[in-house]
Parts: sequence; structure tokens; C-alpha cells
Amino acid sequence: MTPQGGWIVLAAYRPDPELFARQLRSIQDQTLTEWTCVISVDGEADVVHRVLEETLGGDVRFRVVSDGTRRGFYLNFERGLLEVPDDADWVALSDQDDYWYPDKLAALTARLDEAPLASGQARLVRHPSGEVTGVTDRAFHGGAQLVLANQVTGSLCVFRGEILATALPFPRVPTRVETHDHWLAVVAATYGELAIVEDVVQDYVQHGANVYGDPSQQRAMGLAETMRVTLAKTRRYEGSASPLAVLRMMFLVQVGWRQVIVEVLEGRGRPVPPDIAASFGRRRRLVPMRRVQRAAEENGTMVRRSSVEYLIGWAAGALTGGRRRAHSLAVAALADRPSR
Repeated sequence: MTPQGGWIVLAAYRPDPELFARQLRSIQDQTLTEWTCVISVDGEADVVHRVLEETLGGDVRFRVVSDGTRRGFYLNFERGLLEVPDDADWVALSDQDDYWYPDKLAALTARLDEAPLASGQARLVRHPSGEVTGVTDRAFHGGAQLVLANQVTGSLCVFRGEILATALPFPRVPTRVETHDHWLAVVAATYGELAIVEDVVQDYVQHGANVYGDPSQQRAMGLAETMRVTLAKTRRYEGSASPLAVLRMMFLVQVGWRQVIVEVLEGRGRPVPPDIAASFGRRRRLVPMRRVQRAAEENGTMVRRSSVEYLIGWAAGALTGGRRRAHSLAVAALADRPSR
């Protein structure tokens, strides 16, 4: 693929000036140079503008999109992607505080002739100590396992611009479970096999401000903490913490989000393989889903505790009419689709 017409979408929210400046320089110093970087700012943009001016010396490839609105990371990435033109060759996503190695874009875009999305690996680095705690081991085990347990980190990947015709706008689910990289990866998988390579292409900075850190670095929550988080989400998105509301939230977080993914893909004309439809769609069945779960546990994509939580979410949906609610969210996503 000719490395022309590339776009980078960087989502920023109150960035640490030192880390942000370092990341901007690492993007500026890429060996592949033909691209535009859109910095989508969530909320106030004063720090972003100041660091940009001090760091990049008027590099016209960078521009800021900001209206002062607080959207959250999911919709902030969506807003940045809406700035990408329909004929973009490729798109890369960036966090505000990582560090890209100089050949990252060149290495990953070279794989887009054979795959709709290419992802590398990252060195995991704690901030501010600089301690290296490991290296990611992302892998692609097929579309069904990708729907169940995402293995694509947005900041590690580059994808063909064509997938945005399906991916935008993002579907909404009233929880904090939606992630831009999960949605984009599943969309990309309907265009072909993903290429996840062993090359380490960046440092992935781990610190207390991460919305989601690397899964390998996250400790498992105990039952009490799981319930505390679930209750907090339920109060925020359901308006109460009644037993029925908690069950509805458990369903949406585990099963409902994946049903919405499948239904929106079908509604936007993408081919959904039978195993994915049977495991996660509106007419899903338990036996096919359990086959996907067991395969994911065997290759380490999903741990046993997560499988149990998913089954609890499945049961919660059966008790609360979850299929109908998820279907209504998918219908809303399909109806709310302005032209790009």
C-alpha cells in the first residue's frame, strides 16, 4: 500500500505536559512522514495548545479539534475519527502519553496490503519510575474470540481507512464498557484476517491515570470490589441500585455490548460469520458461545473468572429482557447515522 494519505488520531485529556511533549516528538520523528495528525481534545485545550506550540515548531501536519465539551475517551476518539476523510489510505490511533519507536508507522502500514488492520507489541513501562514490567503478547485467534475478549489495543494498531465507512458513528451502550479499539477491531475483522506481529513498536506507559491499562498488568478484583464497581455503574447509568437495575447492568457490560456489536455490523451490511451470530447475536445460543469461551480459555485470551462473570451476565439478561434492550440500542445506533 502506498504510504500516502495517512491520518493519526490522538485523543487528549488533561495530558501530563512532559509525557505529551515526548509523544508528540516521537510522532513527528516517524520515518514515514506523509500523514496528518488530528489531536481531539476532551474538554479544555489550553495545555494541549501550549505544549504543541512549545514542542513542534509549527509543524503543519498537526492540528487540534476542540470545542470544550467533555465526551469521555470513547466518544473523543470517535470525534477525532470523524475528521478523517473518506479516501484516507490508513489510520493510526494514539494515546497522549506513550512513546512511538521511529519505524512504527512504516512497519505496520507495510502489512496493510495483506490485512485490514495491523498491530504490533509494546514494551510496558511504569511512570514515573521507568521500570520495564514486560512486553505485550497480543494475538489474533479469529473473529469469535475477538468479539468475546478484545486482543487489539488501539494505540498499537494501524488500519485501512475504508473500515471507517462501517465503524462510524460508534454504537452507544449506557455503560463504560464500550471501547473504541474493541469496536474497530471487530469491524476490521469483517474485512479480513488481522495481522498482529511480534515487532515491539512503542513504549506503553502505565500509570494511575490510564483509563484502561494493559490487561497483563491489572490485578483481578475481588468479589467486594467487583460489586462496588457494578453498583457505581448501575447508579450512574440506571438511576438506581435496585436488584433489577444491577441485573440489567451485569447483562449490558458482559453480553449486551457484544449483541449490539453484532447487530450493528449486520445492519451496516457487513458479513457476520455464523459462529459469531450464533454466539453473540440477538438469536444467540449458549452452547456455541461456550465453545468459544472454552477455546479462549485454552489459549489464554480469557481467564476462568471472566468466563464465569460472562455467564452471570447471560443469566441476568434472561431475567431482565436483555435481548430486547440490546436490540433497541442497536436499532438506535443504526438510525443515528449522519452522512460523513
